Amino acid sequence: MIVVAVADFDVAALIFGGLLVIGALASGLAHRSFLSLTAVFVLAGFLLGDGGFGVLEIDPRSGFVHDLALVALIVILFRDGLEVEAEMLQKAWRLPVRKLVIAMPLTCVIVAVATHWLTDLGWTESFLVGALLSPTDPVLSSSVVTNPRVPRVVRHSLNLESGLNDGLALPAVLAFAAVLSGDEGFVWWHFVLQDVTLGFAFGIALGLLAAAAIPRDSDIPAHQRSLYALGCAFVTYGVTVLPPAGNGLIAVFVFAITLGIRRQDLRHTFEERADDIVEIVKLGVFVVFGSLLTLDGLFGDGWAAVGVVAVTLLIARPAAIAVALLGTRLPFYLQAFMAWFGPKGVATMAFSLLVLGDGFPAAEEIFNLAALCVFTSILAHGLTDTPGSNWVANRAGEPAPAP
Repeated sequence: MIVVAVADFDVAALIFGGLLVIGALASGLAHRSFLSLTAVFVLAGFLLGDGGFGVLEIDPRSGFVHDLALVALIVILFRDGLEVEAEMLQKAWRLPVRKLVIAMPLTCVIVAVATHWLTDLGWTESFLVGALLSPTDPVLSSSVVTNPRVPRVVRHSLNLESGLNDGLALPAVLAFAAVLSGDEGFVWWHFVLQDVTLGFAFGIALGLLAAAAIPRDSDIPAHQRSLYALGCAFVTYGVTVLPPAGNGLIAVFVFAITLGIRRQDLRHTFEERADDIVEIVKLGVFVVFGSLLTLDGLFGDGWAAVGVVAVTLLIARPAAIAVALLGTRLPFYLQAFMAWFGPKGVATMAFSLLVLGDGFPAAEEIFNLAALCVFTSILAHGLTDTPGSNWVANRAGEPAPAP
């Protein structure tokens, strides 16, 4: 077996460039079929990594993997935050708030109970698994929330939920991980309050500042204005995580919402140029993620691991959404659509890598449970996003796109 470390830039460049070429050539086929390029990238990483031919050898505890996942989250949360419309934020905030306040914690509890019952993990470890698997992923749901044929209220609700729940889940993940790591000076309620509050505060403040700092009628080229907006997103993350340390992911998403509402010109400028950036980031993240997977690791808990995944995707999310949306008078088919499209992806992967790096006894088992759920979700949701969007659009009477 030939093993080449990922540090070998020549091999990494060959693999990365080859997958970009294949992805571009296969994009037309993907639009005409049930094929998901995200699933293809993950499978390619799996075949090239330790689970396959061993061409890519990546240390999951390395700073490279952690930083790549964070860069992906920052770029994607910024792009999705810009998609939030002021009118919908004022008129249709109840659905995403219900899902964040009710459905997300309920999902965590259901997954935790199932994990404790199906595996040998204790309650704290099980609730850590629940916290890892409770957020939905803006990457895998992006094709749904950007499809104009999907009803506007559904797109807005899924977008706002997936953008905020990544950051809201992080305090719980870090809190449970700190307890398991034996950090005696950790005060969870103080951490959560500080983490979330500062995230919102920095996001709003820096969004207003960035909107006012660049003139509306300046002669700055459009591509430079787009880079200005993206650069401000990274600045927002970096400033927020400095002591006293707020939640940088929440800050980036709130920053993007604020900037997009205050400066729609910057919003449109970035959106016209964002697709290539997002696709490259997605490719890198999912190839690296796939390379970290092995069959022995994914199925280390046997049928118990399969059971945890089934409960997470088929029971926890639908049940939590059904409870959260009681009394909303939303048609059942729209509730079912939102219940299914709660994919697990970059956020769960990034958070589980943080857990794996802590090195407490159950960290590797927890990582593998989360990885199996993400891998299954990528395949299941990636293969159903296009047909699902078409189905809900037809039910809602939305016209088909022009040839």
